[in-house]
Amino acid sequence: MYIYNVTINIDESVEEDWLRWMQEKHIPEMLDTGKFTEAKMCQVMVEEDMGGVTYSIQYTTENKETLERYYEEDAGRLRQEGLQLFADKFVAFRTELDVVHHTRNFIKS
Repeated sequence: MYIYNVTINIDESVEEDWLRWMQEKHIPEMLDTGKFTEAKMCQVMVEEDMGGVTYSIQYTTENKETLERYYEEDAGRLRQEGLQLFADKFVAFRTELDVVHHTRNFIKS
């Protein structure tokens, strides 16, 4: 399993619009590529010196090869709309995570 993590600091003046766009449009379009099996959006709970609010969006994929296909076939197109809508209102950086171990705890009732 592989995780494509996008960390974004978004200006508070557009945060609500950005969250709506992410949840209703961008994340569904990412999943619609067929290259990711799930997406998780988390708010990073630190106060940034530069202001804004920071989020981490984690897209799970099968392997590095599938992520490379996303870069080649989809990334440019899917990043473009966010750039147009929120231009100078965010800073983003991307990381790739190779999952070494994954355990789930199922609580019995």
